[in-house]
Amino acid sequence: MVWSGIMINGRTCLHVVANGTMTGQRYIDEVLLPHIHLFRGSVGDKFVFMDDNATCHRTLAVQDCLDSEGIQRLV
Repeated sequence: MVWSGIMINGRTCLHVVANGTMTGQRYIDEVLLPHIHLFRGSVGDKFVFMDDNATCHRTLAVQDCLDSEGIQRLV
């Protein structure tokens, strides 16, 4: 599996998930948290996060992480 993020003025590098399944916690640890600072640096503190509704994006752990970082999610 490969993950990448797109923004109004660019994109992230590809993140290759080599082994196993992308769980909510793995998504937080390997993808979400490392890229939050990139998003904020590119578009400022007031951005809206949008995902593609994959199962790993919709876990309670991911929602709690976004809430704790003060990130608004487009539902």
